[in-house]
Amino acid sequence: MSGTRRRVTIVGAAATSVVAGVALLPNWSAGAAVSDDPTVDARTRATFQRLADAVFTDRTNALVDGGQAGADKPLTDGFTGDVALSSGAARTEDATRSALGQRKEKLAKAGETYRDARTTVTLNATRVTGRTAKAEVTETTTLTYARTRGDAPKTTGFQARHELTFKADRQGDWRLTGVRDTDQGGLAVNTLSKPAPVKAATTADTMPNAPRAATTRNPAAAPKTGTTYDYKAMAAYAEKYWNVYNKDYPDFSGHGAGGDCTNFVSQSLKAGGWKHAPGYVYDYTKWFGNADIQSDSFVGVNEWSWFAQNSKRTKPLANVFQLEVGDVLQIDFDRDGSKDHTMIVTYRSGGVPYVTYHSNNTLRRSVASLVASYPNAYYYAYRT
Repeated sequence: MSGTRRRVTIVGAAATSVVAGVALLPNWSAGAAVSDDPTVDARTRATFQRLADAVFTDRTNALVDGGQAGADKPLTDGFTGDVALSSGAARTEDATRSALGQRKEKLAKAGETYRDARTTVTLNATRVTGRTAKAEVTETTTLTYARTRGDAPKTTGFQARHELTFKADRQGDWRLTGVRDTDQGGLAVNTLSKPAPVKAATTADTMPNAPRAATTRNPAAAPKTGTTYDYKAMAAYAEKYWNVYNKDYPDFSGHGAGGDCTNFVSQSLKAGGWKHAPGYVYDYTKWFGNADIQSDSFVGVNEWSWFAQNSKRTKPLANVFQLEVGDVLQIDFDRDGSKDHTMIVTYRSGGVPYVTYHSNNTLRRSVASLVASYPNAYYYAYRT
């Protein structure tokens, strides 16, 4: 990329074994035919981590102005020998970087470019079954905007969880054969996979139906005039807990369709003054949540929308670029009438709202970036 990247720090015994550009040897002789199932020691796990770091840094580089889009030599090319990409994975990563290069062009047309990026990868767990190893990792990426005006955010960041599959051949060489995104939201800017749709618990046409919002730039102004809620407190809560979860609430990341996105937004709204409407958990006209119990409207994408409209705590906005701090944005990726993701606006500058959300954990992503990345989705904007 055009800037610098932070190398993954490997601690313990592995630290003295890592040499830049050289793959670490696993604990059996390379080139020898093996009959026993291989094991994965600390040095091999460190190499898995380094390769994962290279994979996701290459992907992020493809979004950076002047960075790799498939033409330059990627960092993953430095992995040969005992731990490397399989030929199939190499082709997949080439195609992914190329597609991200196209996304970079779309983002640039929307007025968003990045001049630098920093990616680090944490290895969370490794499971070995026979000659297959599964490595669970967390990617943390910060992108620096190339051009900012006035008080616009200088950076945006996200965390994403992935599972990497490695397979060992009879010589004991490990090959990365697959990468799977494990966050249900799947909304990281360097992720291409389509987020899994969230299915509404009840037929949508029997419930309050929010109108879709337009995505054209520079709409008529729609300033906030209400003072019922503390919108700065909503934004402060969301930006405090975007990647460090509040232990006073359950964490639904990795549990059920949609993950933790609506639960997180409900917490933020509550921090700004939304009061509980207690009652039956399945009644969409009720809204409440704490460490022990949550209504469906507190944690469910569609149920939140039904409550928000029925309670008159929100009103629809005609255009996503009218969103202000404390407002809520939802997306229906496959346009089937069932909304899939919930986000809250935590910043606004130059006519552009910036949203913060969970699943993937993301801080201050511009609405322009979302619209450019998912131009065919349906968007729903709520004034709180």
